[in-house]
Amino acid sequence: MPIRLNLLAEAQAAEEARRRDPVKQAALVAVLILVAILVWSSSLQLKAMLIHSELSHLENQINSHTNEYRVVLDNKSKTDEINHKLEALRALSNDRFLQGSLLNALQKTTVEDVQLLRLRLDQTYACFEGTKSHTNDDGSFVHGKPATSTERVLLTLEGADSSANPGDQLNKYKDALAANPYFKEMLVKTNGIGLKNLAPPSVLPATSKRSVTFTLECRYPEITR
Repeated sequence: MPIRLNLLAEAQAAEEARRRDPVKQAALVAVLILVAILVWSSSLQLKAMLIHSELSHLENQINSHTNEYRVVLDNKSKTDEINHKLEALRALSNDRFLQGSLLNALQKTTVEDVQLLRLRLDQTYACFEGTKSHTNDDGSFVHGKPATSTERVLLTLEGADSSANPGDQLNKYKDALAANPYFKEMLVKTNGIGLKNLAPPSVLPATSKRSVTFTLECRYPEITR
C-alpha cells in the first residue's frame, strides 16, 4: 500500500495556527468596527450637510419674505400718507374761509350810529414736518406721522360810534355781532369777540361828527389738518 506524504502539512498547520491567532482576530474585528464607524460618521456628515443646505434654503426664503413684507409695509405707509394728504386737501377745500359769507354777515349786522370803517382778515398757517416710517434698533417697524398744518384766522374790525354819547353803542354792536348766526357758529365760544382798542372822542373827517373809533378782534378756532 503506497504511503502518501504531505510535504506542505507543516506549512498548512502553521497557516491554520495563524488564522486561529486571537490577536489577529481581534485586529480584524477592530478594523471592521473602525470601518463601520467611518461609514456611520460619513452618513451623519452627509445628513448634516443636507440639513444645513435645507436650512440655508429656508433662511433664504424667510429673508425673501421678510424683505417683501417690509416693502409691503413701506408701500402701505406711503399709501396712507398720500390718502391723509388727499383727505386734508379735501377738508381744506370744504372748510376754507369763505369771505362772501363773512361780508354777508357783516352787511346784516348793523347798529344805529355805528359805522364799519375797515376790516382786515389774517389767515396764518403753522406747518409741522412729519416723520418717515422706520425700523428701530429692536427690529420693530415704527409707522411715521404725516405732516400737519394749523390754520389760525383773525378778523379785525375797525369802526366808529357817532351816537349822542360816543361809545354807548359799542357794546350793542358787539352783542349784535355775537348774535349773528354766522359769527355764533364760526367764532370760538369763549371771548370770540374782544375789544382791542378804543380811541378818545374826536371829529371824523368822513362823517364830520364827534365819534370814537374802536377796534374789535374776532377769533376763529384753530384748525389742524
